[in-house]
Amino acid sequence: MTSPPDDNTPETGWAGPYFYVRFDAFDVRFRPHPNEKLADVSNVDAVVRLPDGSRWSATIVTSAEVERLMDHWTDTGEATGGRYFWSSDALIVQDPGVVPMAKVIAGLVDTGELRQIFKQLDPPDQ
Repeated sequence: MTSPPDDNTPETGWAGPYFYVRFDAFDVRFRPHPNEKLADVSNVDAVVRLPDGSRWSATIVTSAEVERLMDHWTDTGEATGGRYFWSSDALIVQDPGVVPMAKVIAGLVDTGELRQIFKQLDPPDQ
């Protein structure tokens, strides 16, 4: 399913196992769990492609998911009994769902912060 782009709604759809969100200035591909509703996604890997061809990745996690994981780790003993959460390429967001996450990424692209937060996967095509 693909929705037409307008001022507020980016183009979205499926490309194999990836759900993409396409804006004028970039596109992002998410790899949600196959049985997860897109509006409920709270922990997902994302790859952003910028107009220069560079690709950037991060794991996007909601603050509620971080709390849930830390509570779980308290029971399992992981992460020193749930006392910390750490990831070198994590972006923590407030709201679940791939479209809200993509809109956060749009803000990072607009401010130029994406290149500081996401990890570059490969150099742009020359």
